[in-house]
Amino acid sequence: MLYLGADHRGFALKESLKRYLAKQGVAFEDLGAASLVPGDDYVDYGLAVAKAVANDPEAHKGVLICGSGIGMSIVANKIKGARAALVTELRQAVAARTDDDSNVLVLEADATTPDRGIEIAEKWLNTSFSGAESHQRRLDKIKELEEGSFC
Repeated sequence: MLYLGADHRGFALKESLKRYLAKQGVAFEDLGAASLVPGDDYVDYGLAVAKAVANDPEAHKGVLICGSGIGMSIVANKIKGARAALVTELRQAVAARTDDDSNVLVLEADATTPDRGIEIAEKWLNTSFSGAESHQRRLDKIKELEEGSFC
């Protein structure tokens, strides 16, 4: 399942992405905001999506959108099992998946057009983890950090 979340600054971009995903037949669940709520908190939506993804991090993915993308990235990466990547360029979308096996894509609404956001999301969704030994080794270290056993 693909989970979506955005605050007031990311709401319009999320709605554009939803229309695109629906046309493509991609299954998704919108975890908020359900409507434009000026002054809402990105933390609420970032937490909801990251927790949903972390319930089955190999099977689920998420897309989070806020003004700068930074707040959502910070929140999502606090949740064990979520690996969020703030992506502004197509090459980053590829690297986020092939190298880091990210399961949460974060978009910056303030500087990302709907077309560009869709392009980035499409590239990210259609790119797989490489499985390269060096990348897996690094992911294993991240898991150890999450479990508190890596110093």
